[in-house]
Amino acid sequence: MRAKRFIIHLFFLFLFSSLLGLSLVFEDYFFPISFAVVIVSLVFLFIRFEQRKVEAKELVLLAVLAAIAAVARIPFASIPSVQPTTFIIIMSGFVFGAESGLMIGTVAALASNMVLGQGPWTPWQMAAWGLVGLTAGLFRRTHFMNRKCGRVVFGVVWGFLFGWIMNLWGFFSFVQLGNPVTLQTVLGYFAGSALFDTFHALSNAFFLLVFGNSWLQILSRFRKKYGLLKN
Repeated sequence: MRAKRFIIHLFFLFLFSSLLGLSLVFEDYFFPISFAVVIVSLVFLFIRFEQRKVEAKELVLLAVLAAIAAVARIPFASIPSVQPTTFIIIMSGFVFGAESGLMIGTVAALASNMVLGQGPWTPWQMAAWGLVGLTAGLFRRTHFMNRKCGRVVFGVVWGFLFGWIMNLWGFFSFVQLGNPVTLQTVLGYFAGSALFDTFHALSNAFFLLVFGNSWLQILSRFRKKYGLLKN
């Protein structure tokens, strides 16, 4: 069973990587590619529950959490890289599982960009936030993630990883313009975002330290009381 699930995860990561590759080649088609990312995430979620149908109330809960994550990003738009979106996705993936976290992350990115602006970067943001939720779910049964300090470290690490993923998109776009690829340009490009990545990491740590336990209790209560997303 674990081997089968591992293969499914690898397959869907391959699909995500392929869509990101297409977004670089067909930059003007970022909107349909973004919806393709959502469809892949939704199929990934349904495969998890192959033994039963996903109930409407479960999809509603995921939609609500994705909406909260998206809306929470907007008031912080003026503060570079500081927002509670990553925190909400981490807690959702941790409580409801990897597939749910992936779905919430991808939808939250697409929905918030409806207000903040869509572009060729959207599929990459969707993939980055989707991976945040996916990994939070994959590691949720580990001793590390079941400790508050472990979740804080996880959030700090993803503050930097998120920035590096977005740097890849920016750098590939930079190269497509015919600019030379050297070690100096690569290091310079990534160093340019270091301050913003640090802000993201510190904001994740703050939200996890201050609000992590309360969110864990609330989401866990919903899951137990209504029997949501159990498999």
